Amino acid sequence: MDEQLISLLRANGRASYAELARQVGLSAPSVHERVGKLEAAGVITGYRAVVDPAAVGLGVTALVGVIESDQVDDTGLEEALAALPPVEDCWRVAGSEGYVLKVRVPDIRALEDTISALNRIRGVARTRTTVVLSTKWEGRRG
Repeated sequence: MDEQLISLLRANGRASYAELARQVGLSAPSVHERVGKLEAAGVITGYRAVVDPAAVGLGVTALVGVIESDQVDDTGLEEALAALPPVEDCWRVAGSEGYVLKVRVPDIRALEDTISALNRIRGVARTRTTVVLSTKWEGRRG
């Protein structure tokens, strides 16, 4: 039942408890209680609006791999990465890169500025950037 509710909420985070209840065959109060428990347990961590980046002036997406220097303080580095507004997502990864970032900017000049800012962060040895040509899907729903 919880998996069904999670799937429905991933598809439409604005669905009412009554609508969810109708779809899973429970009462609205039961659904409200179950969703509350999923939130309290940290399974559901939030709700958000999904926005078309190009519609808000962010026409360039890039994935930036961050290669760390030998003397790096992960906490300081992560705080510095989080402080850059163009960095939308950050993943700690295994391999030659320590982090992979999803960056969204208005244009290539802004991407160049962002890469320069990343390379100036203490603990960043260098970056490797892949520009996204098109997005086939994003935020796949379960």
